[in-house]
Amino acid sequence: MATSVGALGRLEPEGSVIRVAGPPGERLGELLVAEGERVVAGQVLARLESYSERLAEREYAAAQLQEARARLEAETRFGQAQIEEARTRLSRLDEPQQLQIRSQEAVVERIRAELADAEANLARFQALWQEGAISQQELDQKALVVRQRQEDLQAAEATLNQLRLARERDLRNAQAQVQAAEAALRRAQAQVQLQSLARNLELAEARLERTLIRAPRAGQVLKIHTRPGEVIAANQGILELGNTDQMMVVAEVYETDILRVRPGQRATISNRVLPETLQGRVERVGLQIGKKDVLNTDPAADVDARVVEVYIRLDPESSARVAGLTNLQVNVAIDAEG
Repeated sequence: MATSVGALGRLEPEGSVIRVAGPPGERLGELLVAEGERVVAGQVLARLESYSERLAEREYAAAQLQEARARLEAETRFGQAQIEEARTRLSRLDEPQQLQIRSQEAVVERIRAELADAEANLARFQALWQEGAISQQELDQKALVVRQRQEDLQAAEATLNQLRLARERDLRNAQAQVQAAEAALRRAQAQVQLQSLARNLELAEARLERTLIRAPRAGQVLKIHTRPGEVIAANQGILELGNTDQMMVVAEVYETDILRVRPGQRATISNRVLPETLQGRVERVGLQIGKKDVLNTDPAADVDARVVEVYIRLDPESSARVAGLTNLQVNVAIDAEG
């Protein structure tokens, strides 16, 4: 029984070759990389022809949002100033009126005291008059003083009520002015559609991002299919990208030999264009049986043979030597004994 399993295979970057595409039918505007160039994940590789238009839309949306924010800030400062002015008027209005009311309350209390004193005198003089100690004229004078104090008290209380009513009316008016200023500020703030403008900017940024073709992962540009000015074809995309820092061999092992192959086995890879053989180790065995992709140059070979793909990781030195030979057909010998 043979100690190794032979197979045909091909070289490819780790993770296979990625075809970086764009929206089919779109025209490529600018290509930012060249074949052989190494790129990092997320790097912009190309821009669609619609990039300039989408960029202008994004700048316009950003300017609208910035203007709205400035307008909101100005409206807020003005509204807050109006509110503060209304509150200042309210406080300046209330203080002197309270002083007037307290002064008038003092007048009312003084007159009430004078009235009480006059009424006490009148009662004493009425007793004296009944005893005949004083004349009717003297009694009438005391009664007149009581009536005068009563009239004075009524007038003072009326003035006090007027002052209180005036204060309440003025306070309501001033408070209404404060509330009106606050409502005006809220209305002005509501009229500035910041939220909708922010959503418009997000939409413009998303549309702009769709015109940028980014690298899905780090790797090397292997081949460019679409040049600036050309329409992106659905079956080709823009370019092919691969991680050539680590090269792999995809060996097509016959289904009759696959049970002899397992991860960890050493493998030797050769081709007449290579000055020396390559070394690697089986990393994983495929899970499906299919037809051969790598065709033997032997015209008598069975092209319909059933095979399983076996992935072999090349050693660092071997990988470096064939980093630029993606898709090279190779002969593979897997050590079936380990």
